[in-house]
Amino acid sequence: MITKLKIVMLGFGDAGQAFARLLLEKHNEIREKYKYDIQVVAISTGSRGSLVDMDGIDLNLTLSNMKELNKFDQNRKDFSKLNSMEIVEKVDYDVMMELTPINIFTGQPAIDHIKMAFNRGKHAITANKGPIAWAFEELQELSKEKNSLFYYETTVMDGTPIFNLVEKTLEFCKVTEINGILNSTTNFVLEELANGKDYDTVISEGKERGFIEADPAMDIEGWDAAAKTAVLLNVLMGANTTPVEIDRMGIENIKREDIEDAANRGKQIKLICHGSIENGKIVGSVKPKEIDKDDLYSNIKGTSSVVTISTDLMKDLTIVEHDPEIEQTAYGIFGDLLRVIRNIN
Repeated sequence: MITKLKIVMLGFGDAGQAFARLLLEKHNEIREKYKYDIQVVAISTGSRGSLVDMDGIDLNLTLSNMKELNKFDQNRKDFSKLNSMEIVEKVDYDVMMELTPINIFTGQPAIDHIKMAFNRGKHAITANKGPIAWAFEELQELSKEKNSLFYYETTVMDGTPIFNLVEKTLEFCKVTEINGILNSTTNFVLEELANGKDYDTVISEGKERGFIEADPAMDIEGWDAAAKTAVLLNVLMGANTTPVEIDRMGIENIKREDIEDAANRGKQIKLICHGSIENGKIVGSVKPKEIDKDDLYSNIKGTSSVVTISTDLMKDLTIVEHDPEIEQTAYGIFGDLLRVIRNIN
């Protein structure tokens, strides 16, 4: 017997579109293996319109619209004027995917989207790190109270299975410390400065290549890394912290002379995310640090990321994500959907 699983997607940017392509590719395999027919019944965007169709949205047409028009065709029969919260509140669905852009200083409105889904007894997947950085404990408790599944693997290092690893493989291990290079923009900028380029040229090239934002301040000033550090500490160590509580220093004051001086002493400068237990309290920081050139972290180049998880029973485990593309983010979302399918009542 085939069961229909209805999904709503809040946000349809690069990650959402990449997920839609992956779902189209794997739809029949999921149906055959798990006996679930996955149907996207609603998609909302902030400025390009929304779609609602309880029989399932035509994803091929939708992707074509985005490629040709960069918005949804208002003449479509499934075009809707419902906004994201109205979709979460009114549409009949089983799983909500929170794929909207992050508000790094509040986590909203994504937090309220997830709360509404849980209060309706729905399951939630988020690729938006804001809710995990700002309200993880509250959302986790509400999901348990409402018997809703809640997954968030994509919030740090795309589809890299960090949270799955700790939860499913490192059973009874206590995480005592985390370290990482988690922001690709700052890693790229520091590397290019070390290659002799000036700051403005590096930023311009990064924008042209598509992985530096129009306003890179959130990355350069360490806010994105602070949010990811908060996510790791909240999920892996139960910190119940927020990005503003992370001791944060970006790379905006790092000059090429600083990098050259470090190089002359056999060092490289990297923006390091750190979390540990000090005097019984979990604390986190994001700061530029000098790393020995023969250190593993010195070899994390370009847009690659790394995280080291220290535990009481398995000591240090390091995971490297090499030059991810948007397909890795899509797989993280897809993997969380498979977890829902495996664990749904």
